[in-house]
Amino acid sequence: MKKICLYFEIHQIIHLKRYRFFDIGRDHYYYDDYENERSINDIAERSYVPALQTLIQMCKDHPEFRVAFSLSGCGLEQLEFHAPQVVDLLQEINSTGQVEFLCEPYSHGLSSLANEESFAAEVKRMSDRIKELFGKRPKVFRNSSLIYNDEIGAQVAAMGFKGILTEGAKQVLGWKSPHYIYHCASDPRLKLLLRDINLSEDITERFTSHPLMADQWLDWIASTPEGENVINIFGELVTFGIFHPLQSGILEFLKAIPVLAKERGIGFALPSDLCAEKSVGAIEVPYNISWVDEERDTSCWLGNVMQREAFNKLYSVADRVRVCGDRRIQMDWDCLQASNNFRFMTTKPGYQYRGIYDSPYDAFTNYMNILGDFISRVNNLYGGADNEEIDGLITMIKNQGDELAAKDKEIERLRKKLEKYNPTEVTEKKSVAKKEPAAKKASTAKKSASKAAPASKATSEQMAPKSVAKTIETPKAKEVKKAAKKSPAKKTAAKKK
Repeated sequence: MKKICLYFEIHQIIHLKRYRFFDIGRDHYYYDDYENERSINDIAERSYVPALQTLIQMCKDHPEFRVAFSLSGCGLEQLEFHAPQVVDLLQEINSTGQVEFLCEPYSHGLSSLANEESFAAEVKRMSDRIKELFGKRPKVFRNSSLIYNDEIGAQVAAMGFKGILTEGAKQVLGWKSPHYIYHCASDPRLKLLLRDINLSEDITERFTSHPLMADQWLDWIASTPEGENVINIFGELVTFGIFHPLQSGILEFLKAIPVLAKERGIGFALPSDLCAEKSVGAIEVPYNISWVDEERDTSCWLGNVMQREAFNKLYSVADRVRVCGDRRIQMDWDCLQASNNFRFMTTKPGYQYRGIYDSPYDAFTNYMNILGDFISRVNNLYGGADNEEIDGLITMIKNQGDELAAKDKEIERLRKKLEKYNPTEVTEKKSVAKKEPAAKKASTAKKSASKAAPASKATSEQMAPKSVAKTIETPKAKEVKKAAKKSPAKKTAAKKK
C-alpha cells in the first residue's frame, strides 16, 4: 500500500536591526522588535492560523489522516511571545494523536557543519522543548534545510534517533528512487526518509503558476511503480497563504487529499512508522546535501568569501559560549546562528529576499558589526584571560563531560543487558528466592535442635547419679564414711561391717 507522509516546517526569521560601528561596546541589543512583531503577526494571520485550523479539521474528519511538523526553537520562542495562538493550535492538533513532531537544531543554524558539541547541545535542547510542550520526545530528526552527509547521520544515530528526513537529491540517488526506506551508510540503525522533490514542489513552488488539482496530483502518486510505496512530501507551512494566497484555492486542495487518497487506496503514515519498516539498502552521502536551490548543497550559505568569513568567526567562539552559562549570551548565540543570516549574504543569482538589507555586502557588514560586539562580550566573561587559558579551561570541561558520557553509556549498556533476561526465568528465580528463606529457616531450626539434644542428654546423665546418691544415703552410711576417713584400718573394718 502506498503511503503519503506529510511534513510541514514552521521556522520564523528573526530580523536584526541596523548596527553601526559606533554601537559596538555600547548597545548590546541586536533585534528589530518592530519588524519581528509585524512579520510574525502577518504570517500567523495570513498563513499559520488558517492552515492549522484546516489541518485540525482534517484530523477530526479523517481518523486515518497523518501529518508531521518541524519547529525551530528560536521560531517557537517568537511565536510564544508574539503569536501564542499558533502554539495553542499546535497543541490542539497534537491532542488528536495523529501528529508527530520532528527534532531539529534549536537555532535552525549550521552547527552540524562546524562544531559537533554545539550541534549535540542544540538538538538536546530542542528535544527537551518538544517533550515539554507536546508530551513526547521526538524519534525522527531533520536538520536545518535538510542538510545531511554520512558524518551527520552517524552523529544523529548516536543521539538515539531512529530516522532522519533529508533531500532525495539526484547527485546521491542516481538511478534509485526516493520512494523506499534506506539507511545511513555510516550507521545502519538510522533510517533515511527522502523527500520527493517533484511532488513536493508541485505544491510549494508551482501550485499557482501551473494550476494543480488534487485528483491529478494523487493520480501521479498512484501511478508510481509497484513497490515504491513511501512518498515523503515536505514543505514550509507558509506555502499556504504566503507563497500561494488563500484565494488560489490551496487550502481546498489540501482538504481534498484525504478523501481522494482513500478512493485510490493510498494511506498516510507518520515518520516514526516508516522508520519501523525494513531498509532496502544504504545511501552514501560523502558531501553535504540540502533542499535549497538547484544544486541541493550548502552553497547558498557558504558559497562566497564573505559567508565563510562570517561562519568561521562565529564558530570560533562556539566552545566558549557553550560553557559560559550566561542566558543572554545563549539567546544571542541562537539567533546569530540562524541560517538566514548567511543566506542574506549570498551572491548567487536569482535570490531576491534579503530582509532589511539592500545587498549581500550590506548584510555582511551589519552582521559582522553585531558579531564583533558579541565576541567581545563573550571574551569579557572570562575576565581577560588569554586564549590559551580559556582553551585549557574548555578542554578540561570537555574531558569531564566525556567521562560522564562514557559512564552513562556503560550504565545504559548494563541496563540493556539486564533487559535481555527471559522474564519467565526471572519470575522463577524470584519465586525460588521467596521460598528459600522459609526452607532455610526450617533447616536451621532442625540443626539447632539436633545440636541441642546431646547437650540436654549429657546434662541429665550427669545430674542423675547425684540425685540418686542423695536418695539412698542413710544416716548409718554417713557414720561409716566418716570413720573411713579417720584411719585405713577403721575404713576396712567399716567395710566389713
